[in-house]
Amino acid sequence: MASPNAIDPKLIEAIAKELNLPVKRVTAVVDLLKEGNTIPFIARYRKEATGGLDEIALRAIEDGLEKATALAARKATVLKTIDEQDKLTDQLRREIENCTDLRSLEAIYLPYKPKRRTRATIARERGLQPLADILLTQNKLGKSKQSVVAPFVSNERDVPDAETAIAGAIDIIAEQWSEDTDVREWMVEKGSKFGKITSHVKRGKKDEASKFEQYMDRQESASHIPGHRLLAMLRGEAEGVLKVGLEMEEDRAVSHVKSKFIKNPSFEFKRELETAAEECFHRLLQPATQSTVLQMLKERADEEAISVFGKNLHELLMAAPAGPRTTIGIDPGFRTGCKVAVVDGTGKFLTNTTIYPTPPKNDVESAKKKLLSLIEKHGVELIAIGNGTASRETDAFVGSLIAENKLDVTKVVVSESGASIYSASELAGKEFPDLDVTVRGAISIARRLQDPLAELVKTDPKSIGVGQYQHDVNQTQLRKCLDRTVESCVNRVGVDLNMASVPLLAHVAGIGPKLAENIVLYRDANGRFESRLELMKVPKLGKKAFEQAAGFLRIRGGREPLDNSAVHPESYPVVSRMAKELSADTKTLVGNSTLSQKLTAEKFVDDRFGLPTIRDIISELAKPGRDPRSEFKVAHFDSSVNSMEDLSIGMVLEGVITNVTHFGAFIDLGVHQDGLIHVSQLADRFVSDPNEIVSVGDVVKVKVLEVDLDRKRIAVTRKF
Repeated sequence: MASPNAIDPKLIEAIAKELNLPVKRVTAVVDLLKEGNTIPFIARYRKEATGGLDEIALRAIEDGLEKATALAARKATVLKTIDEQDKLTDQLRREIENCTDLRSLEAIYLPYKPKRRTRATIARERGLQPLADILLTQNKLGKSKQSVVAPFVSNERDVPDAETAIAGAIDIIAEQWSEDTDVREWMVEKGSKFGKITSHVKRGKKDEASKFEQYMDRQESASHIPGHRLLAMLRGEAEGVLKVGLEMEEDRAVSHVKSKFIKNPSFEFKRELETAAEECFHRLLQPATQSTVLQMLKERADEEAISVFGKNLHELLMAAPAGPRTTIGIDPGFRTGCKVAVVDGTGKFLTNTTIYPTPPKNDVESAKKKLLSLIEKHGVELIAIGNGTASRETDAFVGSLIAENKLDVTKVVVSESGASIYSASELAGKEFPDLDVTVRGAISIARRLQDPLAELVKTDPKSIGVGQYQHDVNQTQLRKCLDRTVESCVNRVGVDLNMASVPLLAHVAGIGPKLAENIVLYRDANGRFESRLELMKVPKLGKKAFEQAAGFLRIRGGREPLDNSAVHPESYPVVSRMAKELSADTKTLVGNSTLSQKLTAEKFVDDRFGLPTIRDIISELAKPGRDPRSEFKVAHFDSSVNSMEDLSIGMVLEGVITNVTHFGAFIDLGVHQDGLIHVSQLADRFVSDPNEIVSVGDVVKVKVLEVDLDRKRIAVTRKF
């Protein structure tokens, strides 16, 4: 058996087959990962080795590698445990070594797995295994059942009569049959295909089940139940309100067990074996099948929900930045007033104040004077207003101020989800130790408008509010997905080395939290970086980290013009050759699309740099450091609509998509309660995936279909 860290070529072949990729490419990716390369680096700078595989394919290979490594480690444990029991035959070893997934491996291991004390164990302790063996042979005995059982009756062994002896033997047989791999697989297959997932309210919990009303007595096909409904049922069970289970065709299942194991119809103990089959199903197989099927469905539902969460987070992080313009951030409020903070184009905090333009104070004139003074003094171009309590009232106030004074200022309502968590965090405390948490929140709101990505990376993605059931899904898988999403977005956009915060730098390929701190400490002590190579002076930042990170870091106005592009330092000599070919210098070539178009990529291919990399370099030279995010666009809320009570059926409104799920999309209409565009209302055609139609951050127009004030639900449509 290979060591747990060795990757079996068969497993690489299995990964390639599952993903429909060439084995050569998968092997290359696995080798690159084992060398410590990051996915963003491989995707961008190692296209020759991977054949240009994108991040999605690379992540799938990474996941396959992780599963293969875990499987190899588990196989080693299973083999060792069975060998220590002196039960490891050559055939069993081959079966274990040929396993390609954990579930099959655990099924093989089950009969040998150390068990807690069961009814079968107790029966064995009472000396009833030989009786069970007699029944299992099913050979015609030619004598009475009483005489067969009599030797096993013993008060000393706590077997006072024949009935107890037979019951113990049945317990042993039922457990042995329940561990049969083929039977368990058959049960899971039938349970998955034909079983029904049920949910019922627990006795005495009806009064607590209002939010699970539609699941109080529900039955759905296991093969077709939507993931979000299963997660809702399981949440109800986790809260102690619902009982979720799996219903199977019992007669068919018991009949299968009997036909599988009972082979001699004239055997004297046939009826006892039939009882064992019934016990096997009802007491052991059915609960095990229910657990397995629910686990499989939960894993699938988790995968779907996490995928949606990742897509929504990606769209939010990649939202169009308003850019480096002086911005006022307002955290609205009624009783405590609106906290106002001003930041410059780099996001640096300048000043703050509090205004009271809303009830109960209604100090509108004073609020106007304060805000107007800040706008004029600092040359404010943008005003970001949090979308929480008092948002619409504050938005209306700011709108009237802009109109009355004919200001060249753009106001935008910004999602403040997670802002309060950031403002109370240790990170915010270090950044603004002398400011109140509400002022920190206003600063964060302003920065979110300037650059959503740079600001949102400071907050736990689960707090940003772009997914459903985030507390119900597998937390390890969720964290992995969200971390990957943030990493992908950060590296795709690139990071200004001289402005980036520690949290932003921490997501750059090859860096991480500790090196990010070291970079900022070095920058604070030595001033701005003038070149990428200067990174090598940062404590504990070695050659590998530099190789992985350098291409994603930008230096504006540095000594080397290529440092403000996605061209990797390892490729700078190639650019020098290109400039020489054109009888120009590098500085002239960078950003000159007319000049770069004259380059023939094939001329610069060599043993180290292939055609994909050369083409990327030429493309980057034309538009160095280009931002892949879309152009900034503002949603215009209807000024006459401030609450749900202002809505009426048939009203057409503009709003911002805040969340996309499998059953539709949620939209902020500016009334403190998101509306739902059901999947059937997204387009004038059938829509299987709402992500094909809308994304988080999209500005769209909708028509109101229904307003339910009691349940706080708004239904809208794009079909008009």
